[in-house]
Amino acid sequence: MRLRALLDTDALGLRLLGGEDELDRGVRGVMTTDLRDPSRYLSGGELVLTGLAWRRGAADSEPFVRILVQAGVAALAAGEAELGDVPDDLVVACARHRLPLFAVHESVAFATITEHVVRQVSGERAGDLAAVVDRHRRMMTSGPAGGGPDVVLDLLGSDLDLRAWVLSPTGRLIAGPKVAGPRGAERALPADVCGRLAAEQLTAARTGRPGPHRVTLGQITYSLFPVRGSGHSASTARDVRETVLSDWLLAVEADAGDWAEERLDLLQGVTQLIAVERDRRDAARAVRRRLAQEVLELLQTGAAPAETAARLRVAAPVLLPGLGTAPHWQVVVARVDWDGGEGDGGPVARALLEEILVDPASAGPEHSDRIAVAHTGDEAIALVPLPAVTGDHDGAGAGVVADVLLEAVRAPLSAGLDGDGRLTLGVSAAVHSAEGLRGALEEARHARRGAAARQGRVCAAGHQELASHVLLLPFVPDDVRRAFTARLLDPLRDYDRRHRAELIPTLEAFLECDGSWTRCASRLHLHVNTLRYRVGRIEQLTGRDLSRLEDKLDFFLALRMS
Repeated sequence: MRLRALLDTDALGLRLLGGEDELDRGVRGVMTTDLRDPSRYLSGGELVLTGLAWRRGAADSEPFVRILVQAGVAALAAGEAELGDVPDDLVVACARHRLPLFAVHESVAFATITEHVVRQVSGERAGDLAAVVDRHRRMMTSGPAGGGPDVVLDLLGSDLDLRAWVLSPTGRLIAGPKVAGPRGAERALPADVCGRLAAEQLTAARTGRPGPHRVTLGQITYSLFPVRGSGHSASTARDVRETVLSDWLLAVEADAGDWAEERLDLLQGVTQLIAVERDRRDAARAVRRRLAQEVLELLQTGAAPAETAARLRVAAPVLLPGLGTAPHWQVVVARVDWDGGEGDGGPVARALLEEILVDPASAGPEHSDRIAVAHTGDEAIALVPLPAVTGDHDGAGAGVVADVLLEAVRAPLSAGLDGDGRLTLGVSAAVHSAEGLRGALEEARHARRGAAARQGRVCAAGHQELASHVLLLPFVPDDVRRAFTARLLDPLRDYDRRHRAELIPTLEAFLECDGSWTRCASRLHLHVNTLRYRVGRIEQLTGRDLSRLEDKLDFFLALRMS
């Protein structure tokens, strides 16, 4: 806005004392100060408001005005409430340095002037930025990429002084400025902050709270806006849960609760612009999805290994450009099961698996996808290529590990699924040929079923666990488990209830000590003869012999399944 516009606004009560020829200067902001040297807080273009408390005598006006001029301020407005009329020495100093000077009537609060300037300047900036965003949107939708989300976020920073970041639904940083770190060093927005913002957005969207959603972490308030691709609008999605778990997120470091509709509309336009990049990412993934779908169909129809191997040779250069030798492969299976059994979880599981398998330390929308994910029914299946490692003949030297797969994304995804559904994943061992791929698929599916038997909204299991009874026990039918445990343990429980004999704890300790009388007695703080009496009572009540391996194993499994 121009200084002339301020003078023409009667409600501001401004009277021009000098600088009539400079009234076409632009005003970029407003600042109130009574410091003798406010230069550290000035960036240029401000209307400076002062109550003149800094002035002790006539000699103070010249250095004060010189500091303002050197800082590039637009004008000075002095209040009349403190001294009555504005001192002549200040008028002379401003005239000497060609700095426009206004007098502010004592009945007008500085807050009134500040609010007016901020409202006008923000409105003009928003209009300018809206035009830039609109032009940028047309450029991006009609031709090659215009620089990606970072360009849009730079516009927000330069034109509206807003810092913002684009995050994936798992909390991975896609784009955004750096923040001040320890000792002044700059770093990316911390991963824990990204994860908490994603969790807050998923929780708010899942519960239907109107946006933008606001969250305060530490002393910083963020406003959260969903970024939806053209195929993921809330009005066209088959299930609102699909968009909740697949939307990108624009996190703005500001409280949008008191924003005008114009600014909110502008931010919605920004999310639409960022969505263009998301659509491009999805289009790029279509090739990999098609490759995965073709391989999956070959495996499920029992095609010859040679045919599957030929398809893998086509896939390898796409997923690992420049790779000279055939890689090892892993299979990861994911499934989303909605509470109540309704809805198609396959597309959601595919989108989540594509995101989860990205290195959490990577940033950017183009994160060198090295996976191909297909879906069939409620199940998503990923082919993960692993470069062959010298000396690593079984492909076990690198790859996806179930224990760490969900570590960085468990919290936000649990928030997004809470009360609605579950995500379970299974990971196969690495294989180096098409012959082993069908077995890897079944291995991953079996591991996923084991993960589904665990507690929690987000669970994973790996091929290593298939060699353990812990993963196999969940597949015993419930009625068989109940009958087995009741037959072995109910007599002991009944006896404990009547006599407080602690036979069940004694049995657990005896098995954990591998049948060692001395170690078990020491652990339970019992005399060995007392322990022998209790073990004898267990054998008498159950008809089993704890010196026999088979009976020990039966008791062990019964305790595990109880």
